[in-house]
Amino acid sequence: MSMQNPKISLEYALSSIPISLRKRLVESYSNLKNQAIEGQYDTIGHHAGKLAEVLIRILQNILTGMNTPLNKGLSNFKGECENLEKTPKTAGPEGLRLLMPRALLLLYTLRNKRDFGHVGGEVDANEIDALTAMRIVDWCMCELIRVCHNLPIEDAQMLCDAITERKLPAIWNVLGRKRVLDTSLSYRDQTLLLLYSDIETGIPTEDLFEWIEHSHRTNYRKNILAKLHSSRLIEWDKETEMAVISPTGIVEVENNILKKIRK
Repeated sequence: MSMQNPKISLEYALSSIPISLRKRLVESYSNLKNQAIEGQYDTIGHHAGKLAEVLIRILQNILTGMNTPLNKGLSNFKGECENLEKTPKTAGPEGLRLLMPRALLLLYTLRNKRDFGHVGGEVDANEIDALTAMRIVDWCMCELIRVCHNLPIEDAQMLCDAITERKLPAIWNVLGRKRVLDTSLSYRDQTLLLLYSDIETGIPTEDLFEWIEHSHRTNYRKNILAKLHSSRLIEWDKETEMAVISPTGIVEVENNILKKIRK
Protein backbone atom coordinates (compact mmCIF):
# COMPACT_ATOMS: atom_id res chain seq x y z
CA MET A 1 0.00 0.00 0.00
CA SER A 2 1.39 3.37 -0.98
CA MET A 3 2.24 5.94 1.67
CA GLN A 4 2.03 9.32 -0.05
CA ASN A 5 4.89 11.27 1.51
CA PRO A 6 6.22 14.39 -0.21
CA LYS A 7 9.10 14.54 2.28
CA ILE A 8 10.44 11.09 1.49
CA SER A 9 14.22 11.20 1.80
CA LEU A 10 16.77 10.49 -0.87
CA GLU A 11 18.73 8.34 1.56
CA TYR A 12 15.70 6.15 2.24
CA ALA A 13 14.90 5.87 -1.46
CA LEU A 14 18.42 4.56 -2.16
CA SER A 15 18.62 2.25 0.86
CA SER A 16 19.75 -0.64 -1.37
CA ILE A 17 23.09 1.14 -1.86
CA PRO A 18 25.75 0.38 0.81
CA ILE A 19 25.49 2.84 3.68
CA SER A 20 28.97 4.38 3.38
CA LEU A 21 28.46 5.15 -0.31
CA ARG A 22 24.88 6.27 0.22
CA LYS A 23 25.71 8.73 2.99
CA ARG A 24 28.59 10.22 1.02
CA LEU A 25 26.34 10.53 -2.03
CA VAL A 26 23.52 12.28 -0.19
CA GLU A 27 25.91 14.63 1.60
CA SER A 28 27.77 15.55 -1.59
CA TYR A 29 24.60 16.02 -3.60
CA SER A 30 23.01 18.19 -0.91
CA ASN A 31 26.09 20.44 -0.75
CA LEU A 32 26.14 20.74 -4.52
CA LYS A 33 22.46 21.72 -4.72
CA ASN A 34 22.97 24.33 -2.01
CA GLN A 35 25.81 25.90 -3.99
CA ALA A 36 23.66 25.98 -7.11
CA ILE A 37 20.77 27.64 -5.26
CA GLU A 38 23.15 30.24 -3.84
CA GLY A 39 24.76 30.91 -7.24
CA GLN A 40 28.26 29.76 -6.22
CA TYR A 41 29.18 28.85 -9.79
CA ASP A 42 32.96 28.96 -9.32
CA THR A 43 32.94 26.08 -6.83
CA ILE A 44 30.30 23.83 -8.37
CA GLY A 45 32.70 22.17 -10.81
CA HIS A 46 35.08 21.03 -8.11
CA HIS A 47 32.32 19.52 -6.01
CA ALA A 48 30.59 17.99 -9.04
CA GLY A 49 33.82 16.15 -9.81
CA LYS A 50 33.91 14.76 -6.28
CA LEU A 51 30.29 13.64 -6.62
CA ALA A 52 31.18 11.91 -9.89
CA GLU A 53 33.82 9.92 -8.01
CA VAL A 54 31.18 8.75 -5.54
CA LEU A 55 28.72 7.85 -8.31
CA ILE A 56 31.31 5.80 -10.23
CA ARG A 57 31.92 3.74 -7.09
CA ILE A 58 28.19 3.16 -6.70
CA LEU A 59 28.01 1.93 -10.29
CA GLN A 60 30.97 -0.36 -9.65
CA ASN A 61 29.17 -1.81 -6.65
CA ILE A 62 25.87 -2.31 -8.46
CA LEU A 63 27.34 -3.78 -11.65
CA THR A 64 30.28 -5.81 -10.32
CA GLY A 65 29.57 -6.30 -6.62
CA MET A 66 32.82 -4.52 -5.69
CA ASN A 67 33.97 -0.91 -5.68
CA THR A 68 37.07 1.18 -5.18
CA PRO A 69 37.20 2.19 -1.48
CA LEU A 70 36.30 5.81 -0.76
CA ASN A 71 39.72 6.41 0.82
CA LYS A 72 41.52 5.22 -2.32
CA GLY A 73 41.94 7.53 -5.30
CA LEU A 74 40.80 6.78 -8.85
CA SER A 75 43.93 6.98 -10.98
CA ASN A 76 42.13 6.54 -14.31
CA PHE A 77 38.56 7.81 -14.24
CA LYS A 78 38.10 7.33 -17.99
CA GLY A 79 39.30 3.75 -17.72
CA GLU A 80 36.88 3.02 -14.87
CA CYS A 81 34.00 4.33 -17.00
CA GLU A 82 35.07 2.18 -19.94
CA ASN A 83 35.27 -0.89 -17.69
CA LEU A 84 31.67 -0.36 -16.62
CA GLU A 85 30.57 -0.17 -20.26
CA LYS A 86 32.13 -3.60 -20.80
CA THR A 87 30.11 -5.29 -18.09
CA PRO A 88 27.65 -7.92 -19.40
CA LYS A 89 24.02 -7.01 -20.07
CA THR A 90 23.02 -9.21 -17.16
CA ALA A 91 24.93 -6.96 -14.76
CA GLY A 92 22.33 -4.20 -14.88
CA PRO A 93 20.20 -1.93 -17.07
CA GLU A 94 21.68 0.00 -19.95
CA GLY A 95 21.17 3.30 -18.17
CA LEU A 96 23.70 2.29 -15.52
CA ARG A 97 26.06 0.31 -17.76
CA LEU A 98 26.34 2.73 -20.69
CA LEU A 99 24.57 6.04 -20.26
CA MET A 100 25.62 7.01 -16.76
CA PRO A 101 29.34 6.20 -17.18
CA ARG A 102 29.40 8.41 -20.28
CA ALA A 103 27.53 11.17 -18.45
CA LEU A 104 29.97 10.96 -15.54
CA LEU A 105 32.95 11.09 -17.89
CA LEU A 106 31.58 14.29 -19.43
CA LEU A 107 31.04 15.72 -15.95
CA TYR A 108 34.55 14.79 -14.85
CA THR A 109 36.10 16.14 -18.07
CA LEU A 110 34.14 19.37 -17.77
CA ARG A 111 35.50 19.82 -14.26
CA ASN A 112 39.11 19.10 -15.26
CA LYS A 113 39.31 20.88 -18.60
CA ARG A 114 37.17 23.94 -17.93
CA ASP A 115 38.06 24.35 -14.24
CA PHE A 116 35.00 26.62 -13.78
CA GLY A 117 37.30 29.60 -13.19
CA HIS A 118 37.51 31.66 -16.36
CA VAL A 119 39.59 34.82 -16.08
CA GLY A 120 41.24 37.36 -18.31
CA GLY A 121 39.78 38.06 -21.71
CA GLU A 122 37.62 34.96 -21.94
CA VAL A 123 33.86 35.16 -22.15
CA ASP A 124 32.59 34.22 -18.69
CA ALA A 125 31.06 30.74 -18.96
CA ASN A 126 31.10 29.82 -15.28
CA GLU A 127 27.32 29.91 -14.95
CA ILE A 128 26.51 27.81 -18.03
CA ASP A 129 29.26 25.31 -17.15
CA ALA A 130 27.92 25.02 -13.61
CA LEU A 131 24.31 24.65 -14.70
CA THR A 132 25.29 22.01 -17.26
CA ALA A 133 27.13 20.09 -14.55
CA MET A 134 24.09 20.33 -12.27
CA ARG A 135 21.71 18.97 -14.92
CA ILE A 136 24.06 16.02 -15.55
CA VAL A 137 24.17 15.33 -11.81
CA ASP A 138 20.37 15.62 -11.52
CA TRP A 139 19.92 13.16 -14.38
CA CYS A 140 22.30 10.68 -12.74
CA MET A 141 20.46 10.93 -9.44
CA CYS A 142 17.09 10.38 -11.11
CA GLU A 143 18.47 7.37 -12.99
CA LEU A 144 19.69 5.86 -9.72
CA ILE A 145 16.29 6.41 -8.14
CA ARG A 146 14.55 4.94 -11.18
CA VAL A 147 16.59 1.75 -11.05
CA CYS A 148 17.41 1.32 -7.36
CA HIS A 149 14.54 2.90 -5.46
CA ASN A 150 12.93 1.13 -2.52
CA LEU A 151 9.67 3.10 -2.70
CA PRO A 152 6.15 2.91 -4.05
CA ILE A 153 6.32 4.06 -7.67
CA GLU A 154 4.39 7.30 -7.03
CA ASP A 155 6.79 8.30 -4.25
CA ALA A 156 9.80 7.56 -6.46
CA GLN A 157 8.23 9.69 -9.20
CA MET A 158 7.63 12.49 -6.71
CA LEU A 159 11.27 12.43 -5.65
CA CYS A 160 12.48 12.55 -9.27
CA ASP A 161 10.12 15.46 -9.98
CA ALA A 162 11.54 17.35 -7.00
CA ILE A 163 15.09 16.82 -8.26
CA THR A 164 14.36 18.00 -11.79
CA GLU A 165 12.49 21.11 -10.65
CA ARG A 166 14.54 24.20 -11.49
CA LYS A 167 15.70 26.04 -8.36
CA LEU A 168 16.10 29.79 -8.16
CA PRO A 169 19.06 31.44 -6.42
CA ALA A 170 18.23 32.76 -2.97
CA ILE A 171 19.58 36.24 -3.70
CA TRP A 172 19.56 38.29 -6.89
CA ASN A 173 22.33 40.83 -7.48
CA VAL A 174 20.90 43.61 -9.65
CA LEU A 175 21.88 47.22 -10.38
CA GLY A 176 24.17 47.47 -7.38
CA ARG A 177 21.54 46.05 -5.01
CA LYS A 178 20.72 42.65 -3.58
CA ARG A 179 17.19 41.28 -3.51
CA VAL A 180 15.88 38.25 -1.65
CA LEU A 181 13.72 36.52 -4.25
CA ASP A 182 11.51 34.68 -1.78
CA THR A 183 9.26 37.51 -0.60
CA SER A 184 7.43 35.18 1.79
CA LEU A 185 10.42 35.37 4.14
CA SER A 186 10.11 37.70 7.11
CA TYR A 187 12.20 40.88 7.35
CA ARG A 188 14.26 39.07 9.98
CA ASP A 189 15.01 36.12 7.71
CA GLN A 190 15.70 38.33 4.70
CA THR A 191 18.18 40.35 6.76
CA LEU A 192 20.02 37.24 7.90
CA LEU A 193 20.08 35.82 4.39
CA LEU A 194 21.54 39.05 2.98
CA LEU A 195 24.23 39.11 5.66
CA TYR A 196 24.93 35.43 4.96
CA SER A 197 25.71 36.41 1.37
CA ASP A 198 28.56 38.63 2.61
CA ILE A 199 29.97 36.83 5.62
CA GLU A 200 33.43 38.37 5.63
CA THR A 201 32.84 42.13 5.35
CA GLY A 202 29.25 42.66 6.40
CA ILE A 203 26.74 45.12 4.97
CA PRO A 204 25.83 48.73 5.84
CA THR A 205 22.56 48.80 7.74
CA GLU A 206 21.19 51.43 5.38
CA ASP A 207 21.67 49.00 2.48
CA LEU A 208 19.88 46.24 4.38
CA PHE A 209 16.94 48.55 5.07
CA GLU A 210 16.66 49.56 1.41
CA TRP A 211 17.24 46.09 -0.03
CA ILE A 212 14.44 44.43 1.93
CA GLU A 213 12.24 47.53 1.40
CA HIS A 214 11.14 47.85 5.01
CA SER A 215 8.61 50.66 5.43
CA HIS A 216 9.98 52.28 8.61
CA ARG A 217 13.66 52.84 9.34
CA THR A 218 13.29 53.28 13.13
CA ASN A 219 11.14 50.16 13.48
CA TYR A 220 13.59 48.18 11.36
CA ARG A 221 16.47 49.13 13.62
CA LYS A 222 14.48 48.44 16.80
CA ASN A 223 12.51 45.32 15.84
CA ILE A 224 14.93 43.59 13.46
CA LEU A 225 18.54 44.70 13.90
CA ALA A 226 18.47 45.21 17.67
CA LYS A 227 16.77 41.88 18.31
CA LEU A 228 19.13 39.98 16.00
CA HIS A 229 22.04 41.65 17.78
CA SER A 230 20.76 40.80 21.28
CA SER A 231 20.23 37.19 20.16
CA ARG A 232 23.86 37.12 18.95
CA LEU A 233 22.75 36.24 15.45
CA ILE A 234 24.50 39.35 14.13
CA GLU A 235 26.97 41.98 15.31
CA TRP A 236 25.47 45.42 14.78
CA ASP A 237 27.91 48.30 15.23
CA LYS A 238 25.86 51.45 15.73
CA GLU A 239 28.89 53.73 15.31
CA THR A 240 29.89 52.44 11.89
CA GLU A 241 26.34 51.37 10.99
CA MET A 242 27.62 48.01 9.81
CA ALA A 243 26.14 44.57 10.45
CA VAL A 244 27.95 41.22 10.24
CA ILE A 245 26.39 37.79 10.64
CA SER A 246 27.69 35.73 13.56
CA PRO A 247 28.56 32.00 13.60
CA THR A 248 25.20 31.45 15.33
CA GLY A 249 23.48 33.40 12.56
CA ILE A 250 25.18 31.30 9.91
CA VAL A 251 23.83 28.14 11.54
CA GLU A 252 20.35 29.70 11.64
CA VAL A 253 20.47 30.43 7.91
CA GLU A 254 21.83 27.02 6.92
CA ASN A 255 19.61 24.95 9.21
CA ASN A 256 16.36 26.88 8.93
CA ILE A 257 16.10 29.75 6.45
CA LEU A 258 17.56 28.00 3.40
CA LYS A 259 15.26 25.05 4.06
CA LYS A 260 12.25 27.38 3.89
CA ILE A 261 13.36 28.53 0.45
CA ARG A 262 13.79 24.96 -0.83
CA LYS A 263 10.32 23.81 0.14
